[in-house]
Amino acid sequence: MRMNYYSASPAGLEAVLKLQRHVSRTGEEGELGEGLLALVYTRVSQINGCAYCIDMHTKEARKAGETEQRLYALNAWRETPFYTPRERAALAWAEATTLISGNGIDDALYEATREHFSERGLADLTLAVCTINVWNRLSIGFAADAGSYRPE
Repeated sequence: MRMNYYSASPAGLEAVLKLQRHVSRTGEEGELGEGLLALVYTRVSQINGCAYCIDMHTKEARKAGETEQRLYALNAWRETPFYTPRERAALAWAEATTLISGNGIDDALYEATREHFSERGLADLTLAVCTINVWNRLSIGFAADAGSYRPE
């Protein structure tokens, strides 16, 4: 790793960790669920090319009961029958929010996603996407060691 960003900016990292704790609670107790968060985190990390986060979130997804088939097919989720309509809505929203530059979010995608999520659920999903994008950028920028993550 190029630097320990935790010790380099403790106040900044505490802010990110506070957001992460909120998002994690939505996975444990809220509308999103841990399995959906793991899929979203993994897919966003695939888009961003973050090997450390892909490794971490696929391990967490397996621990939560996710199947190998669904994990292997995640980068081609549109072409498979393995995901529910709700998961598809979350993945489409996560991709669009991650790739927002020059594309925006159109009303049709917003309305399609709202069919599956309450206002709070969609806000929390968006915060989850923002959070994993932050972690991806930190992990890639500071060269986190892929493969080193061990689930609790």
